[in-house]
Amino acid sequence: MGEARADARDTAWSLAARVLDELDELTGALVAVIVEQNPGYQVVDVVPDDDLWRSCHDNLRRVLQLIGRPAGTDEDLYDAAKATGRRRAEQQLPLDDVLRSFRIGGRLVWQALTAQARATGSVNNEAMLDLATRVWEVVDATSAQVALAYHAAERSFVRADEQRRASLWEGLLQGRAADAGFAYEAGRALRLPISGPYVVVAAAGPGDAAFAEPLGTALEDLGSASAWQSRADVLVGLVSLPGREVSGAVAAIASVLTLPAGVSLVVDGLAAVHTAYRQAVLAMRTVPPGRVEVVCLAERLPEALLLSSPELTESLQQDWLGGLLDLRTAERGPLLETLATWVRTGGSATRSAQALHCHRNTVLNRIHRLEELTGRSLTGGELALELALVVRALPFLPPPRVP
Repeated sequence: MGEARADARDTAWSLAARVLDELDELTGALVAVIVEQNPGYQVVDVVPDDDLWRSCHDNLRRVLQLIGRPAGTDEDLYDAAKATGRRRAEQQLPLDDVLRSFRIGGRLVWQALTAQARATGSVNNEAMLDLATRVWEVVDATSAQVALAYHAAERSFVRADEQRRASLWEGLLQGRAADAGFAYEAGRALRLPISGPYVVVAAAGPGDAAFAEPLGTALEDLGSASAWQSRADVLVGLVSLPGREVSGAVAAIASVLTLPAGVSLVVDGLAAVHTAYRQAVLAMRTVPPGRVEVVCLAERLPEALLLSSPELTESLQQDWLGGLLDLRTAERGPLLETLATWVRTGGSATRSAQALHCHRNTVLNRIHRLEELTGRSLTGGELALELALVVRALPFLPPPRVP
């Protein structure tokens, strides 16, 4: 059995060596058949003629060299296949078209080998069957190497593209789009206009890339182009508005997102995205803990101002709320709710009672208790502007003591 296999290998190598002597002629024939029978090369038109010829030449040579080699000793002869796989991935030629060309090449190699066998007249049928098996083993193994190299290159390109996009995003959020060249590059990569009205969206994270596609679709239905980037702690979106109207975009975003999110003021062009990003994050922070909603900075300016100066906000709260902050949950909660309602209704006991679903006297008793705890008068005149700001800051108070 071993002697028969050696004879078959010798036959294969002898015939392959004869075909190698006519390699240039075989290469020309393969190029012509690929162009005729594999239309992907013509339709896509990304493989130059000299590139195709050199690839066919190098791979035919390696396939013929591999045919006479024993299994396990041919790894070094896959260099042409790997190079072709990488290059075709770079050229974005579909992998199916690449592998079809290798099958065409295998058929031509087999035809050339059988022609040499007929010319010598010394090869029997059994040897030819063994040769056929070896030819297609080599073609299959070579094709596998092409596919592996192609997919590895694709993954590398995807990583490089993701890194480039991430770099462009960071540049936008840091203000680099003030440079016209950077703005043009970022706009082209993200498929967004350089100028025109924009809002930035920031959604509490970690950023979930699964939202990006449905968000893009919902906004596209409104005529708004958008781009989304998932960061470590936030999902960021750039939304180009067809006009300066924000409400439609906000409604579309809210219909998709299940995360607390903030929307910036409208800014002009990519050059102002870094400012809008800070605004969007600030708006996002105004969403009270435990709530899921999309809020616009334009509607949360007092809260945003308070959050922008936490030390001043804390001082304001301490000054106005005093001992109220030291109460336990059971007493503090109803009092704070009553205070917020009292301010919202302009100091009306009747309307506060209706909103709180309690008796008017209950409201007045609570207001009296609040006056005792804070040392402030809450009745008998206009409510102070500072108190309105304190009420705006109530959702961001530190948690009360456990009862």
